Amino acid sequence: MVGRSSRRELIATRYLRHDRALTNQALERLLDVDDIEDIEGANDNAEEAVERTISLHDQRIDAVVAAIKNSGARSVLDLGCGSAKLMQAILANTSVEKVVGIDVSYRSLEAGARRLHLDTMTPRQRDRVELLHGSLTYRDRRLEGFDAAALVEVIEHLDPSRLESFERVVFEHASPRAVVVTTPNVEYNVLFEGLTPGTMRHADHRFEWTRAEFQQWANAVAGRRGYAVVVSGIGPDDADVGSPTQMAVFTK
Repeated sequence: MVGRSSRRELIATRYLRHDRALTNQALERLLDVDDIEDIEGANDNAEEAVERTISLHDQRIDAVVAAIKNSGARSVLDLGCGSAKLMQAILANTSVEKVVGIDVSYRSLEAGARRLHLDTMTPRQRDRVELLHGSLTYRDRRLEGFDAAALVEVIEHLDPSRLESFERVVFEHASPRAVVVTTPNVEYNVLFEGLTPGTMRHADHRFEWTRAEFQQWANAVAGRRGYAVVVSGIGPDDADVGSPTQMAVFTK
């Protein structure tokens, strides 16, 4: 049986950029990561079960892909790419020339590599895609120079104390022309039959914001970092609690 460390080396050497320095850096980070992946799958499935009745995941992906198309981006970062569902949709439905996904979870990167069939891509296709291991709260020069970045249901997994670091990494250092952020609208949770009142949609969520809280955060980030921002809803719009997902599109 292949051990955990050996499997991590496999993902780093097979699916990450073929650059020795970067591969070594990724391996060092991978071996330091706590084994949180063992519970990630169960948590993700629970959240999807709650939202499945309204096909919310598909609606989020469609909305983000449309925003990326509207931005005119030729190169896109999927920050917190998970199992690469958004990357797959971007590759299939846009003329984007380069899509790079980054995630802190080894298991998610491995699942993304399988979903994208990286091992059977032609060299030309393979040049269009890249998976990286890394954190969104530490500056990473590999993330600089892209036209757009997407964060789909990511920020709510960060401790509130890390949001300032995340903001600097994405909006100051990476500084793409456009940034698309989606996050749950906690007000809508009362309409999910499968969700216990007072609980969040995912066991790893550190917070879930109201519409006013998200708007306030988005406006503050845009003001500090030189972006304009438009906030909208994704999914069915309830007159009292709004839509289940909220999306902010930041543009320079």
